[in-house]
Amino acid sequence: MDFAGLDIVVIALVVLVILILFAGIKTIPQGYQYTVERFGRYTRTLQPGLNLIIPFIDRIGSKMNVMEQVLDIPTQEVITRDNASVASDAVAFYQILNPAQAAYQVAHLEHAIINLTMTNIRSVMGSMDLDELLSNRDKINDQLLRVVDEAANPWGVKITRVEIKDIAPPKDLVDAMARQMKAEREKRAQVLEAEGSRNAQILRAEGAKQSAILEAEGLREAAFRDAEARERLAEAEAKATKMVSEAIAAGNVQAINYFVAQKYTEAMASIGKAPNSKIVLMPMEASSLVGSLGGIGAIAREVFGDGATVPQRTRQSTPATTTTASTPAFRNPFDTPPQGT
Repeated sequence: MDFAGLDIVVIALVVLVILILFAGIKTIPQGYQYTVERFGRYTRTLQPGLNLIIPFIDRIGSKMNVMEQVLDIPTQEVITRDNASVASDAVAFYQILNPAQAAYQVAHLEHAIINLTMTNIRSVMGSMDLDELLSNRDKINDQLLRVVDEAANPWGVKITRVEIKDIAPPKDLVDAMARQMKAEREKRAQVLEAEGSRNAQILRAEGAKQSAILEAEGLREAAFRDAEARERLAEAEAKATKMVSEAIAAGNVQAINYFVAQKYTEAMASIGKAPNSKIVLMPMEASSLVGSLGGIGAIAREVFGDGATVPQRTRQSTPATTTTASTPAFRNPFDTPPQGT
């Protein structure tokens, strides 16, 4: 019987040791850290993995999540510097770096961070005008992050981000802002239209000026070339006249006959080419032109010799004794007078 009682005691001791071991072995999951309290006082922090504590003397105080966590900041009314009331909410991200401080320096850590963020939102946004508030969210986020992180530093907490989710002005204020924006855009459109019209007028004026300059330059060049052509023509005429004059002075009458015959022929050709001339009645004989051609033939004989063929003007014989009272026919002054006249 004694042996049986000893076995029971041994078994009880073994079971007690096993229970004590199980009570002293603590497995900490990844992302968590536990604080250890001995007789109610913090002693150390258990890291993720297998840890041993003294049973019945040490106990787990706080189970702290050291992963980055997010807190939703409730919507609140904020009065801006220009007395505009807006509703704003936010979101905050934080991470526990020191579990002991987070567990024993502040009670209700999440509640404390929420209230700290809300009060700083009112402070930061209340120091800005409404227009600045709506257009500078990055600036607001930076100021909130710096202020809240500095305030939460003694708690062993790192505030990683603070983001403003929404800023909602009252409806009447939104309508007024919409009207203001519309008026500003209409003003900008009118300014741009006026500037475009002014630039167009300037460009048209410059184009007209350039066109006038080019036209004037063209007229000047044309006048210059026309004057040059007239000058050359006059020089040619003067040279021809000089040559004819020298020929006449030298006793060569056939030269002036050639010159007058050429002008005579050109005048007749101009009269014949006139578009409004159908029938031409002139007091002249057909033999006058032939007489002029006779002068040209005489010049040709002098140039080419006696062998050149010269057309002879056929002359009708008129009785010397016959006289008429009619108007004498026009006779070419360069015709050779008939013998006996």
